[in-house]
Amino acid sequence: MAFSRQMALRESASRSAERFFEKKGPVSSYFGENVFDLPKMKAYMSGAAYAAVEAAVREGKHLDRSVADEIADGIRKWALEKGATHYTHLFQPLTDSTAEKHEAFISFDGDGVVERFGGSALVQQEPDASSFPNGGLRNTFEARGYSAWDPTSPVFILDGTLCVPSVFVAYTGEALDMKVPELKSLQAISDAATGVAALFDESVRSVGVNIGLEQEYFLVDEALWAARPDLVQCGRTVIGHTAAKDQQLSDHYFGAIPQRVSAFMKDFETEAYRLGIRLHTRHNEVAPNQFECAPIFSSATTAIDQNMLLMIVMQKVAARHRLKVIFHEKPFQGVNGSGKHCNWSLSTDAGSNLLSPGSTPSRNLRFLSFFACVLKGVHDHNFLLMSSVASLSNSYRLGGNEAPPAVMSVFSGSTLHGIMEDIMAMEDFSRQETHRETLSIVGAMPEIILDNTDRNRTSPFAFTGNRFEFRAVGSSQNAAGAVYVLNTIVAEALKDFRRSVDALMAGGETKDGAIIRTIRQFLLDARDIMFEGNGYSKEWQEEAARRGLRAINDVTEAFEAFRSDEAVALFEKMGVLTRSELEARYAVMNETYVKKLQIEARVIGDLCLNHVIPAAVKYQQLLGSSLDGMWKMFSEESATLCRAEIASLRRISQGIGDLSDHVAALVAARRQANQEADTPVRARLYCHEVRPLMDQVRADADSLEMLVDDELWPLPKYRELLFLQ
Repeated sequence: MAFSRQMALRESASRSAERFFEKKGPVSSYFGENVFDLPKMKAYMSGAAYAAVEAAVREGKHLDRSVADEIADGIRKWALEKGATHYTHLFQPLTDSTAEKHEAFISFDGDGVVERFGGSALVQQEPDASSFPNGGLRNTFEARGYSAWDPTSPVFILDGTLCVPSVFVAYTGEALDMKVPELKSLQAISDAATGVAALFDESVRSVGVNIGLEQEYFLVDEALWAARPDLVQCGRTVIGHTAAKDQQLSDHYFGAIPQRVSAFMKDFETEAYRLGIRLHTRHNEVAPNQFECAPIFSSATTAIDQNMLLMIVMQKVAARHRLKVIFHEKPFQGVNGSGKHCNWSLSTDAGSNLLSPGSTPSRNLRFLSFFACVLKGVHDHNFLLMSSVASLSNSYRLGGNEAPPAVMSVFSGSTLHGIMEDIMAMEDFSRQETHRETLSIVGAMPEIILDNTDRNRTSPFAFTGNRFEFRAVGSSQNAAGAVYVLNTIVAEALKDFRRSVDALMAGGETKDGAIIRTIRQFLLDARDIMFEGNGYSKEWQEEAARRGLRAINDVTEAFEAFRSDEAVALFEKMGVLTRSELEARYAVMNETYVKKLQIEARVIGDLCLNHVIPAAVKYQQLLGSSLDGMWKMFSEESATLCRAEIASLRRISQGIGDLSDHVAALVAARRQANQEADTPVRARLYCHEVRPLMDQVRADADSLEMLVDDELWPLPKYRELLFLQ
């Protein structure tokens, strides 16, 4: 295996920077060429069919299946012209990834070989619902499930296959994916936010959620990746001593992009542009070999669908460059982990950002109303929101090395925080005083331009000028899981806000007075979630506990939030998820946690028994032979002459014994946990019994790495994984 490491190092050193997907001309000349968007639709179908699709896309109207055949025929003609041979429904099961089943356009009948694609194939497909995570909603013998076209997300061509963005539901109609609750939450927040927006502008017909997803990732040479079984099977290094130099000097962050990486970035950007993904930013991130890309804002559905597509494209393009993209939240211990920062905002159908403060009292009042609702929703369901990003891989990241802590807080910036403090300090007053003081306080609020608020990298949920940034989302996660929770809790707060204003107005209060009273009450209710300081500090952890804010110290405990009576009531009231769907998600979370830890525990045991210990034993034998020779030459004097070798041999021998004992204990703990039939209980056993032993095994293996002769060590080291480009 040491030979494999040396071979991988030589192979990685031979790479060069090449381009494989370069397009001539400006980006505008080929942007979206592989997407069947509305302008293309107009050229391939009748006016009536186009109008039906446009109404579905722009207004969310139901698409009548009577026009499906004509729409499908237009899509078929375009796809064949682009060289597509197959089609697939692309959906998002409960795996944090996508799924696809390709079917050929060709059909064999009496007319010979022809390409067909009818309305039924466009609208609906039947994947096996029992083989995807379903949390008990489907039995093994109940395999039927349906993927159904989501017309709000355009079809596109990738690698010669027509991809139809779809939802995935069980035969019973229950959601088996991430997209169904996302779409339902968007409807819920639109209905609730429209009611509040109408207090300021009665022409508002709908409110949409806009999102910008920043995608962080690591790059590793393909040969080095293949020589690390843990990276191959787990997506992270389960053992590995930190390098002497990593990110301490902050010299990688925003540094010059290495040539090979730059070639890869330009290639995946080219492919992304052809698919209509509006990438805008690329740069080096904090850790060595860590990078980030980010698009400009788009609608929530588009942003999430395109982010999932982008991860596919990045992996495909990386293969041509002999690179591996690592999306795991914490692939390397001791350095920065990777997130998928979710920038979230609300806008009206006319394009007005409801979270953008203004210079006029009326706009300020509208902004404060929506701001207070977000704070209220996040406060009331803070543990649920943090639980939406709870996973095994994200638990390795949260709370350290630039990642936000695992307890929810909201950062507003000094200017806005001061204004909220002023509003909360107002005493109860009469209607006349209310109107006067309302205009005085709200009218005095300065216009907050985009940069008139600082950033707080330790805040999981920070206001950054005209949007909130949810920084706790993990880099490998489907952001829909966090977004549908966020949408739902804010929708509930918006409903409560409008209800409160209406009740106060019915009691004789002026509209402005009713609004400001409700804002003040919402801010007071949400006060415990507001925090402007260092989220990493011990003082904040203690203060958060005093405020009743629960930190996610146990991922399996966080899963419980999804089946609590409070969560069930929330999701059912807002029409996003039913109790059975929530129970299914709870079961899938626990099952996934167990399976991933099972894999990691097996891999770390294999690495130690079949790689680390043999290398250490070989070095132990070399030291022993050397000492034996020295004894024959110098007799008793060798004890003094070879004191360093003797000390090393003692440490090596002790380390081998400790590692062997701890691996045996790990295997026993894993077997004991596997005997538990109840999956949530088994998940807790893995969390509390198996995982601590894995940490001990890692510590033993990493200690041996620092003792064994470098030429004998079988696995690429951190200094090689993180610095060879």
